[in-house]
Amino acid sequence: MTGDPLRTTPRFDFPGQCVRIAEFADVEEWQRSLADTFGSQEWLWDDPDELRFAPGSRELVSAGLRLPYESASAEDCARVPVTPTVRPGGLRPDETRDFRLEATTELCRAPGDAVLTCLRDPDVLDEPLEARIGIAPDVAVLVQHSTVVGWSLTDPVRYLTTGFAAPDPRPPSPATRRLLTESLDLITAPLLYEVRDRNPATLTRLLALDEALRDQREDRHRADSLLALISNLAEDHADRPIGQKP
Repeated sequence: MTGDPLRTTPRFDFPGQCVRIAEFADVEEWQRSLADTFGSQEWLWDDPDELRFAPGSRELVSAGLRLPYESASAEDCARVPVTPTVRPGGLRPDETRDFRLEATTELCRAPGDAVLTCLRDPDVLDEPLEARIGIAPDVAVLVQHSTVVGWSLTDPVRYLTTGFAAPDPRPPSPATRRLLTESLDLITAPLLYEVRDRNPATLTRLLALDEALRDQREDRHRADSLLALISNLAEDHADRPIGQKP
């Protein structure tokens, strides 16, 4: 840990299930940045989390953190520690070389999805955390035994967007908060398995969510980011044409 955190507003790309901390306008800018930085990045058939650093200063310049599709049990979510408190700071590797940052596998959701905590392994909860380093506004990496074992995003609904677009700077509506919770329920296991197995009750719930997102008149940028993924799920697994009223 060193220096100051990134000032970039996080971008919770809901369709891509990724939290990006970078100013890239599109995929092309992101790909060009890989040639000018070092650190962790995706490779063929591999999808780790990304931390990218400037070669000269070794300061953190961008991050891409992927949301796990497996929801932790309520018991594990209740075990997520609230200490230590977040300490803002940057990151700097010991040497200039590429490495692999293991993606997290377990999603812990606070009540109302006020905080999403993503862990490398639920066994992390068996011991205290050493540090929470706030690498950007509302984004912290979790450290245990001098190793990054997870990350968290506070108030995720505020940062909902699609692709590399900047999130809406206006506060999210209460309706969007409720729709985010319903969306997270359906895109993570165990309900995701029920969607794929075409469980009738779960598909009814999915179609109702699709309709609610289409009908929401306020906070459209965030609603559209949720809808982009929910409509794809409904189109792939439901029998009714998307957008058609029941």
